[in-house]
Amino acid sequence: MGEEECNIALSLAIGERKRSKSEDSSKGASDANGGGARKKLRLSKEQLALLEDSFRAHNTLYPVQKQELAQQLNLRPRQVEVWFQNRRARCKLKQTEVDCEYLKRCCESLTDENHRLKRELMELRSAMPAVSLPFNVPIPRAVAALRMCPSCERIATDRDEKRKA
Repeated sequence: MGEEECNIALSLAIGERKRSKSEDSSKGASDANGGGARKKLRLSKEQLALLEDSFRAHNTLYPVQKQELAQQLNLRPRQVEVWFQNRRARCKLKQTEVDCEYLKRCCESLTDENHRLKRELMELRSAMPAVSLPFNVPIPRAVAALRMCPSCERIATDRDEKRKA
């Protein structure tokens, strides 16, 4: 890919493209002949409503459907085709934005949960008595305040009862 092609591809992605000198001179010639820039297609409310209804029914068109719709709207088939392409692109972009927001919220939630678990782990590690301490050292409050799941509680209770017996 040559440098000119790279610049065109990049500028198309950005949305603007600089014209070469040959394009500028040919543009001037078409202006002199009464040509000029293309006008943006403005659709009436009725045309837009019919296109939107058709899009909701089917977001892609077969050539026959495109031809019929173009005749109904008094447009060229290519204009209908481009409208559908643009509408699909807008839908895809909107869905991508929705997905991105959802994933951001999930990420924030998981990050918060991760921080909470790390803090809890640090508290547990700091509250753990050292191995070299005698067994009659009192349990720190942080450890005493921790709750056990029911199955662990049952195992601990069974073990304590066996020790007493």
